[in-house]
Amino acid sequence: MRIERLLALSCWLLALSCQAQTFSLEHKTDSLSLLTLTTDTTSHQWRLPYPVYRMETGDVDGNGTTEALVGVIKPTRFHPEMGRRLFIFKNYEGLIRPMWLGSKLGGTLCDFHFKDGCVRSLETNAQGQYTVAEYRWSGFGVAFERYLVKNVDEATAREKFE
Repeated sequence: MRIERLLALSCWLLALSCQAQTFSLEHKTDSLSLLTLTTDTTSHQWRLPYPVYRMETGDVDGNGTTEALVGVIKPTRFHPEMGRRLFIFKNYEGLIRPMWLGSKLGGTLCDFHFKDGCVRSLETNAQGQYTVAEYRWSGFGVAFERYLVKNVDEATAREKFE
């Protein structure tokens, strides 16, 4: 009886992981967007009551499932000034759930891309210089991986960023 239950649970989990899924973003107003997760059997929405400047998808944590990376503009508890932030959302049993609601990366975030399993960021520092860095998922959030360029002018940084 116990083996049958485990087998049934394994089949159910396998069916969930094989479902097609897509994340999409709908802008309602300048400061309200809806992140939507659509699977073969469900649709779920997450309200983002902030301006959104970018949304990308990719397998952030390497588990074979696509996550949504959303760039929002908002203050946070630990950085109360308005700024660009990175949020990462996952599919948890057909529901959108936050994986990481980042308050800050290394410097001041200008933009990001998801490329080759890494979050690539374009950042500035207090001196107005630009840095392009890569971060990789590390269990609780993103951890610094490497610099592509550091303390350069904007044109050089944008070339490496793209």
